[in-house]
Amino acid sequence: MNGGFLRKGGGATGQKAICACRCGLAAVMAALVLACSPKAMQPLSRLDTPEHHAATGIRLLQQEHYAAAEREFDLALQGDPRHAKAVAGAGLLKACRGDFAAAREALEQALGYAHSSEELLFVLAGQIRVHAMSRAACLKVGTECSDDDGRLLAAKETYERAVRIDPTAAAAHYYMGECYLTALELEAAGRMFSRVLDLNRGYTAQADARWKLLQKIHRAQPATAAGRKIVLADRLTRAELAALLMEEMRVDLLYALRAPRGPDPAVIERARMGAAGGGIADIAGHPLQAEVEAVVRVGIRNLGLYPGGSFRPEEQMDRAGFALLLEELLVRITGDGALATRYVGSRSPFPDVGADFPSFNAAVLATSLGIMEPGDALTGAFAPHRPVGGADALLMLRKVREELR
Repeated sequence: MNGGFLRKGGGATGQKAICACRCGLAAVMAALVLACSPKAMQPLSRLDTPEHHAATGIRLLQQEHYAAAEREFDLALQGDPRHAKAVAGAGLLKACRGDFAAAREALEQALGYAHSSEELLFVLAGQIRVHAMSRAACLKVGTECSDDDGRLLAAKETYERAVRIDPTAAAAHYYMGECYLTALELEAAGRMFSRVLDLNRGYTAQADARWKLLQKIHRAQPATAAGRKIVLADRLTRAELAALLMEEMRVDLLYALRAPRGPDPAVIERARMGAAGGGIADIAGHPLQAEVEAVVRVGIRNLGLYPGGSFRPEEQMDRAGFALLLEELLVRITGDGALATRYVGSRSPFPDVGADFPSFNAAVLATSLGIMEPGDALTGAFAPHRPVGGADALLMLRKVREELR
C-alpha cells in the first residue's frame, strides 16, 4: 500500500516537475529571443531621444554636415528603428551622397512609419526633393535627360498629395519649384517660389534667392540651349564661361570685326603647346571641348592655357578673375589700351581690395562702368574670391556688349 501510494504520489510530483521544467525552459527561450531581437535603446539623458536626434540630424543635413547628420540619424534609429523622420532623413542623406535608388527606397519605407500629418508631410517633401536632386545632373551642359520614367509626373502627384494635406506646406512648394527648375520649366518654378514667399511659413530665404535668380535669367535672356543651362549654375566653371563667350556673346566674331590688334603672343604660344600633343589634354572628351578649343584659338589672355598646356575646365571662376576677363574684352574690342591702367595708382574704393591687388584696376573699371556691382551692397566690399554664378556672368557679358554700342 505504501509502495503503491508512493508510486502514485511520485508520479504526480514527477509530472509537476516536468511541467515546471518545461515552463522554465520556455521562459529561458523567450528571454533569449528577446535578448537577440532588435530593441530600442534606453535614453541616457532627457535629450537622448529619437525625436531630438532626428531633429538635430535634419538641421545638420541642411547645413551639409553629412557625417554629423549620419551620426544623429543612427542614434535616432537606435532609439526607434521605425522613426519616420529619422528613416526619411537617412534617405535624404543617401541622396546627398548620390545614391538615389537607396534614397527612394528609404523614403518609401518612411511613408509606412509616418503616423502624423507632420511626419507624412516631411516624407512627401523629401520624396519631391530627391527627385529634384536626381535631376540636377541634367543641368550640366552636354547631359541630356529624358523623363521617360515619369518621375517628374510622380513628383507632381506627390506634391498634390502634400498640398491636399496642408496647402501651406512650404517645403512641398519649394522643392516642387526645384523640380521644375531642373526640368527648365522656369515659369512653373517661379510660381512655386512665389507661393513660398507669399505663405511666409519657411524656406523664404531659399525661395527668395531662387526668385531673384529667375529674374536675372529673364534679364539675361540666354539664347542657346547651353546658355539656358549654364545660367542656372551657382558656380561658373572655366569651360562654362568659354561656352557663354562663344555661343552667347560670339566673342570670336567681335574680335574679328572690332579688335585692332592680334592676340597676346604668350597666349598663342600656349595654344600651340596644347595643339602640339594633338589637343588640350585635360579637355579630351569634355562636353564643352569644342567651345574651349575655340576660346583658346581666339586667344583670350585670362581664359587661355596654363603653363604646361592645361585648361582646367572645371576650375571655378571668381569675381577677381572675371573682372580681369571683362577688362581684357573691353581693351581688345575697343582698342583702348589705356583702360588696362586707368585706375592704377588711385585710391581703392573697396574695403577688401587694395590698390596693389592684381585685379584692382579691372575691378574698379568694371564697377565704374556699371558692368559689375560690389559683392556687398552694405559695405561696398568687392568680394574678389566669391564665385561667379552663370546668370550673373551672362548679365555682365550682355552689359559689355551694350557698353560697346
